[in-house]
Amino acid sequence: MASKSKKGYLNAGFDKIVNLVLAIIPVTSIVLGIITRVLRGKFIGAILNFFVAPLFWIIDIITVADKNNLTFLA
Repeated sequence: MASKSKKGYLNAGFDKIVNLVLAIIPVTSIVLGIITRVLRGKFIGAILNFFVAPLFWIIDIITVADKNNLTFLA
C-alpha cells in the first residue's frame, strides 16, 4: 500500500524499497538528490550535492534506509 505522506526522491511517495534502489545507484542518487533538493528549496544543498557527490551519495543511502526520506540538507 502506498504511503500517504510524500517522502523520498521527488516527493513522489515511492515505497521504501524503490527509494533504496534509487539511492544505491550512484547516478540516479546524484541526479534525483539534486532535483529533490531544488524542489524543496534547498539550493545550497543541491549545489553541495553536485560538488561533493560521493559524500551525499553515502548520506542519502543511510537516510533513505533509515527514514525513507532525504533529510540531510533537503
